Amino acid sequence: MSGPRAVATRATLRRRLAVLLGVAGAVLGGVLVLTGYVAARSSEAQELVTTTYFDAVTRADAAYIRLVDAETAVRGFALTGDDVTLEPYHRSREQEDSIADVARRVEERSQDEDLVATARAARDAADRWYDEFAEPTIAAVSAGGPQAVDAADVERGRVLFDATRTAVEEYNTELRANRLEAVDSVEGWQRLTAVIIAGLVVAALAVGTVLWVVLRRWVLAPVDQLASASRAVSSGDLSHVVRVDGPGEFVQLASDVETMRVGLVTQLAALEESRREIAGAHDRLSEQAEELRRSNRDLEQFAYVASHDLQEPLRKVASFTQLLQKRYGGQLDERADQYIDFAVDGAKRMQRLIQDLLGFSRVGRVGGEVVDVDMARALDRAVDQLSERVEETGAVVTHDELPVVRGEEPLLVQLLQNLVGNALKFRHPDRVPHVHVSATRVEDSWELECRDNGIGIDPQYADRVFVIFQRLHAKDLYEGTGIGLALCKKIVEFHGGRIWIPETAGDGTSIRWTLPAADDERPAPGDEES
Repeated sequence: MSGPRAVATRATLRRRLAVLLGVAGAVLGGVLVLTGYVAARSSEAQELVTTTYFDAVTRADAAYIRLVDAETAVRGFALTGDDVTLEPYHRSREQEDSIADVARRVEERSQDEDLVATARAARDAADRWYDEFAEPTIAAVSAGGPQAVDAADVERGRVLFDATRTAVEEYNTELRANRLEAVDSVEGWQRLTAVIIAGLVVAALAVGTVLWVVLRRWVLAPVDQLASASRAVSSGDLSHVVRVDGPGEFVQLASDVETMRVGLVTQLAALEESRREIAGAHDRLSEQAEELRRSNRDLEQFAYVASHDLQEPLRKVASFTQLLQKRYGGQLDERADQYIDFAVDGAKRMQRLIQDLLGFSRVGRVGGEVVDVDMARALDRAVDQLSERVEETGAVVTHDELPVVRGEEPLLVQLLQNLVGNALKFRHPDRVPHVHVSATRVEDSWELECRDNGIGIDPQYADRVFVIFQRLHAKDLYEGTGIGLALCKKIVEFHGGRIWIPETAGDGTSIRWTLPAADDERPAPGDEES
């Protein structure tokens, strides 16, 4: 039987411990109650011996001594008539602890009827001696002198006192016997206390041993089983079934762990299947990527070869159409001249297109040397190559302090030439062209910007302008092949950067791009001043 039903049929650890601790608590509680009872009785017996009986015996002895002194004083007074001899008698009468007082305390406090009876007998005998002999004899001698008491009176007094002495001694004997019994009771209770304490220790040891055994069986053993099974699963043996014998909580925990193991096995199987599918897809993707690289190389080679091979026949077409225009221009009719102009213009545009395509295909294929490039110097070279157009338009090209970057210098010069040339081509007819190049450090790269005051670019076309052959204006308005910004994008991406057109406030266009910084670049603009 396994699962929730098996767990439900097992007593839980909480229930087992509750029953065990309840029994242990009841046993120890009973022993403790018995120990308390015995200790209380032993304390009472000790109190009875050390206080009650000790005080009673001491008082009884003192009263008996004073009674003997009083009898001696009365006999001496009867013989001499001297009042001085009565001082012990008077002191005994003045003392509170007389035989009568002792007997009265015994009657009030003791539950022993025999002891109470002997105490009363001693009191009655003492009262008779005082009333029937001592007081009358003292009165007679005080009135008539020693001759007022005869031998018969003295004998009668002796008999009364002997009876009193016998009664007091019986009381004292009975009191001491009771004290000895109390002492024996104290010793018995103390022995019983020692036995109970020993029993309590044994019971505590027994309870502790039982607790250790049951806890080892109910807690430690299931925990060890669960830990062993968990270690087996965590070490890679996912087929190891997690099962525990013990209280319901541990069985439930083992069931939960087993459920988790089964779920993990299922997930791993699914992951393994996914991994195989991903591996297959990766292999297919690698094959496709290799095929794509091969196709790109073929296309680049084709573009290069095609562009290069088209140069020669196109040059012949352009040369002969130009010769035709030079020699026969004006000799034919107006329509023939127009056709010749169309042919010359088409040949020139075809030459520019082939040259741009050739340059575009060479980026990243014809590898140049990667060096530290001073962007300020590269900008000067680019402007110098555009000098004729700059002079024609009256353009002003400025720049902030520009950084040193890592790259191929000819490509970066071509990049700046295309950007500045674009700014001059799309200049505003009512303004003198102004182009400004700046740079900002961003982590390990430089972010450069080329800003102009031209006609600007509609934000909706900000991405289209970097696509090859994309034109936003008719070719009769603005010359060009539609490859310039596409070539810029390819150069920037070849250097590990990106190029984009941000939202521009005001007139003109802003083009930004990033390039990697040089390892030993000079300080950033403004660093020397700071």
